[in-house]
Amino acid sequence: MLSDDAFVFDEMITRALHEDVRTGDVTSRLVLDEVAPGSGAIIAREPLVVSCLDLAASVFQRLDAEVKVTSLAKEGESVEAGTKLALVEGSLHSLLAAERVALNLLQRACGIATATRRCVTLVEGSGVHVLDTRKTAPGLRALDKRAVRAGGGTNHRQALDDMVLIKDNHLAAVKSLRTAVERALAGAGRMLVEVEVDSLEALDALLALERLPHAVLLDNFTPKEVADAVARVAGRLYVEVSGGVTLETLQAYAMARPDGISMGALTHSVKASDIALDIEPT
Repeated sequence: MLSDDAFVFDEMITRALHEDVRTGDVTSRLVLDEVAPGSGAIIAREPLVVSCLDLAASVFQRLDAEVKVTSLAKEGESVEAGTKLALVEGSLHSLLAAERVALNLLQRACGIATATRRCVTLVEGSGVHVLDTRKTAPGLRALDKRAVRAGGGTNHRQALDDMVLIKDNHLAAVKSLRTAVERALAGAGRMLVEVEVDSLEALDALLALERLPHAVLLDNFTPKEVADAVARVAGRLYVEVSGGVTLETLQAYAMARPDGISMGALTHSVKASDIALDIEPT
């Protein structure tokens, strides 16, 4: 039986091929011999962290079950420029028709994994988790989240039904922090409850409640304010930092010793890795 992610990836590949191939590759049909065979290699053009190579292979094999794909790199592996990630062999028509979809998915996943690894390396030794967010490409969340894991990051909630996260708009509607937290704790069952605060004063109000949530999200705090907040929490809550964190400021935030730092930039503005498919007709 396929896992939930396997079903999602299967549907993702189906949609992507339909979007790109539709009724077929007219260029190859007009230019190439009908039975032209081909082989080639998927090559990293720059240093990167590998993720979702198996999904790229699935694209070729979904289009043509006779295509052979030999993977040469592992999930989460760091490779140098010029590294062959996989070999492909089969109908040249099939290889060229599947090329763009396979590379699009692979380039995005490797880009996210590489960016995440860079962030994880910067906070190494601090004990701070690098977290992702829900700021993912629509329809590609499973891919984006898997790539974050490949880079050594930690997934925050996958969807709105994973945990309770009380944000500013919830509080504006309810108009009572105490009411919002009590309602959440009463109905959350085993789910975690987290509350977003945007100032030290709001944090103090949260800490004054009789019943505390499991975690607090410090939104757009400076590193100095984070350090102050961590001291005030004193281990009673999981402390997450979010908002405005960049590569340049990440270490400063990590030195303030929160439990986790979430970065939407890992997925919402990722730079795709430079990966190519070099075909050699046989």
